[in-house]
Amino acid sequence: MNPDDLLKRAEQPRPVLDGQLDLIPAGTSGLAAESPDHVPAAPAAGPDQVPDGAVMLDELRAIVARYVVLPDQHALNAVTLWIAASHLQPAFQHAPRLAITGPQKRCGKSRLLDVVEATCHRPIMTVNASVAAIYRSIGENPPTLLVDEADTIFGPKAAGDAEALRGILNGGHQRKRDTLRINGKSMELETHKTFAMAALAGIGDLPDTIMDRSVVVRMRRRTAAETVESFRTRDSDALAPLRERLAAWATTIAERAKDMDPAMPVEDRAADTWEPLVIVADLAGGAWPDLARQACRVMTARESERPGLEDYPLQLLVDIHGAFASVGHPELMPTKQLIVLLCSDEESPWPTYGSRSGGLTPRYLQMLLRDFDISSKNYRFEGRGHAKGFARAQFLDAWTRYCPSVLKAAGTARAGSAATADSELQEVDLSRGGELSGQPEAAGQRQLEPAPQASASVGEREVSAEMAATRERLTAATRRSEAIGTINRTPGTGPAAGYRPPTADGGPRRGR
Repeated sequence: MNPDDLLKRAEQPRPVLDGQLDLIPAGTSGLAAESPDHVPAAPAAGPDQVPDGAVMLDELRAIVARYVVLPDQHALNAVTLWIAASHLQPAFQHAPRLAITGPQKRCGKSRLLDVVEATCHRPIMTVNASVAAIYRSIGENPPTLLVDEADTIFGPKAAGDAEALRGILNGGHQRKRDTLRINGKSMELETHKTFAMAALAGIGDLPDTIMDRSVVVRMRRRTAAETVESFRTRDSDALAPLRERLAAWATTIAERAKDMDPAMPVEDRAADTWEPLVIVADLAGGAWPDLARQACRVMTARESERPGLEDYPLQLLVDIHGAFASVGHPELMPTKQLIVLLCSDEESPWPTYGSRSGGLTPRYLQMLLRDFDISSKNYRFEGRGHAKGFARAQFLDAWTRYCPSVLKAAGTARAGSAATADSELQEVDLSRGGELSGQPEAAGQRQLEPAPQASASVGEREVSAEMAATRERLTAATRRSEAIGTINRTPGTGPAAGYRPPTADGGPRRGR
């Protein structure tokens, strides 16, 4: 059916809900809209009239709320925009996934997927499709892949093509991520496209790489006070006119959508995932541009705060910062003391971490920190002699890059008392294996100092003074660590040979 025919059909009266945003008041937890006995028809569009995008999105949102209870209004708005974006897939550079998860059965996951199927662009619903079948279903005008019972595909008992399917879902998030296969008969190389939007529903989280590319909706069971209408096959047929009107509207805005570069409230992959939804909202107008960005900001932040099974290294960085803070931010800490502090929190994973549940060990600690280029070294500790340990400066770069929020929070909490600010981005050359360095880096090397401010408040000047004092202490610690390195590298030296480590200022230590 061509766009002209679709627009003509749009002139006919359509059954819609008369409620718009005010149908779902702010603060309502259920968001299930009660449908009236008589629903007025949508206003007819003239032959040359562009359908009102905001009105159609309002209508679509009310339809979704009629059959499904979403966690909050942000999730409802996000699902609405995702469905509308599916009709504009050829205009986008990224194809966001819709991850519909829930902790148990009967949370409305499959019901939401049914409503998505009834309103999205070219739906292909499957519970167990082969990889080859998915390859051949994607073309220049990609379908919308809908996968129910995804936990049976990617769960612990999954087998077969699970990894291949995950590869398609990961690669298909971005345009021009095609896959290559050899034709078994002709032995010729074939290119298969993977770019297509996909919605997946299942119990528990999907693989981390898919969740990272998804608009995540975490469903939950309805309470007795949250009521919705039953959804049957005949209801799916009744929603076909709305789907056609969305398709007709998409044809009128497709060229504009290709050239849009909207302002995004998030960055990196989250921006790639949410950009199609924000573009649809900007083209629809009304309240939708603000609603889309609010949903993007809130839902992205919500997911970033959820620890996962693959987040142990990041959680370790945060907990190590807390361990140093609990004992006054020392410059050096023995490995044994660090592990004791980490395992002292019984609600953390560290007391039972490891294959034998014996808790975090120095070896496991090294393995978790390896990707951050952080490793223990030999240090001399007052009253303890020589032992393996870590310098706090080794973690500054990793804290700054991967969990800056702990630095910001700690720095804000202590700035008023002029204590050591955790935004102390000192010159730490971790390219030398994480050695302490209190000296400025050579010209051309990366500096981690914050940019100078136009003016400094009293608190900022106090923090700067404290940072200078910390730098001096780091310089002294560097000298001590270098002396220890000399002991380890020079044969015939050491305490037994009458050697005395230098003092903090670099001078010789007097014998007793």
